[in-house]
Amino acid sequence: MPILRGAGLPAATLATALAMAVLSGGCTGPEKEAPMPAEHTPSSAPAGGNDRPPASGTAESPTPPAGTDPALSPTTLPTMGPPTAPPKRPTDPYRANVLAGRITRGGDGPCYGLTTDDGREYALHGAGMGTFATGTWVRVTIGPPAPDVDCGTGIPATIVKISPVG
Repeated sequence: MPILRGAGLPAATLATALAMAVLSGGCTGPEKEAPMPAEHTPSSAPAGGNDRPPASGTAESPTPPAGTDPALSPTTLPTMGPPTAPPKRPTDPYRANVLAGRITRGGDGPCYGLTTDDGREYALHGAGMGTFATGTWVRVTIGPPAPDVDCGTGIPATIVKISPVG
């Protein structure tokens, strides 16, 4: 029989004592709760001071679907309603230094012209970025313009990365 170090008791004696303590301590199973009066049930108390009836139109608490634990909360989670108007600002974030558009002045560089879908013209500079024919759709990551370079009409910028789209 193994002996626990420091306790001086055999493991079987300790396990028997622990089992007797659990059984005599009232751990016999779940207790039944007394029913609550109707004025104190969660379904009749408005959540957050809201006086509206539940979404189902009844004053009774919703019944949980079959196969769910009845101990879970009987209240439903609040949800957002449908939008009343389109958003005032774009909801998809975009990076201001990434452009997409069509090459208007192409070639093998280092200067390129780019027109974006919203009609903005950019004068891009990037040595060794490759050859792009006029009309090619590209995605460009730009940086601040080089002060000593003039690539023609448009908003000046330096090409950090350029790749054809499609």
